[in-house]
Amino acid sequence: MMKQIKVSVPGRICLFGEHQDYLGLPVITSAIDLAVNIEGHATMDQSIRIDLPDIGSSETIELAENGKEIKYIKERDYFRSVINVLHRQGIQLNNGCDCRVRGNIPINSGTSSSSALTVAWVRFLMELAEHTAEDSKNSMQVAHFAHSAEVSEFAEPGGMMDHFATAVGGTLYITFNGETEVKQLSPELGAFVLGDSGQPKDTKYVLHHVKKNVQTAVEKLQDKFTGFNLAEAQSAEIEKFRPVLSEDEQEVFYGALINKEITQKAKKLLEQNFDHKQFGELLTKHHEILDKKLNISTDKINHMIYSAIDAGAYGGKINGSGGGGCMFVYAPENTAKVARAIESAGGKAFIVHVGEGLKVRTK
Repeated sequence: MMKQIKVSVPGRICLFGEHQDYLGLPVITSAIDLAVNIEGHATMDQSIRIDLPDIGSSETIELAENGKEIKYIKERDYFRSVINVLHRQGIQLNNGCDCRVRGNIPINSGTSSSSALTVAWVRFLMELAEHTAEDSKNSMQVAHFAHSAEVSEFAEPGGMMDHFATAVGGTLYITFNGETEVKQLSPELGAFVLGDSGQPKDTKYVLHHVKKNVQTAVEKLQDKFTGFNLAEAQSAEIEKFRPVLSEDEQEVFYGALINKEITQKAKKLLEQNFDHKQFGELLTKHHEILDKKLNISTDKINHMIYSAIDAGAYGGKINGSGGGGCMFVYAPENTAKVARAIESAGGKAFIVHVGEGLKVRTK
């Protein structure tokens, strides 16, 4: 009987630091107990057959001969890009497989369904290849491989936050100063309510628009002010910076500075004397900057957030790159009432808790 492989990887919410990771600034994330699961076994042929019942689809990939890379046949062809990335790392597939992908993470909604899928696929194929080097099978290295396959391979504008958040799990403080460093935080967090607005989001456009304006602002300030460093800049200095920047650049740059400072306040709160209501208030402050300065929220998502707060949530924010997708609120009390308020505002509600990271099971 063929060895059965099952890999599970959670989705994630970005608590603090939205639109910060690609700027090299810290973020705070939390995995959630919604997940992508890949289950299957090796076969004796050279075909990888993937059943995708959640979206009513399937894929078949023929492994390339003589060490050649597999050609991509569509945009963001993650199933094939993972095979190519692993091949370059010396992880070679010698057999095909039959597998099934299932999940309950909202798709294209800002909860890292694609990153969770890519992380899971990396680890599944490593097990399929019977790759035994433990140093390359740890969650951090798997996250690096997944980022290469999802972002670098297709020249996408996103950062590495999603891959580390989903692979490692729990509540994390992630820094990107040179090498990525991950610190596990251990606050006693209660329930969140995730709300899917049903509004499709254009991640690529939103990321490019915000990222481009902030990066242009940083370049201008580096030219004007010797030794300028975004990581050290403070929002109190904005009046000094304004004459150098266009109106759009001022807004997103100021937003980046405020969000950086909110993230640091949240880190202290999560590390010392955690207070549930203060935590919720910081989430809402973060959302206000994302909405008013970065312009990534929508009227419907704002309505969902504030309806949930009126129903007893302590605070909340849009989740992910924005322009649509999901929001979430922190609701350790009145959880069911908050979920109903989100549904009444037109969203689909999911009650979630902090989840574990990448898990592998074989039998």
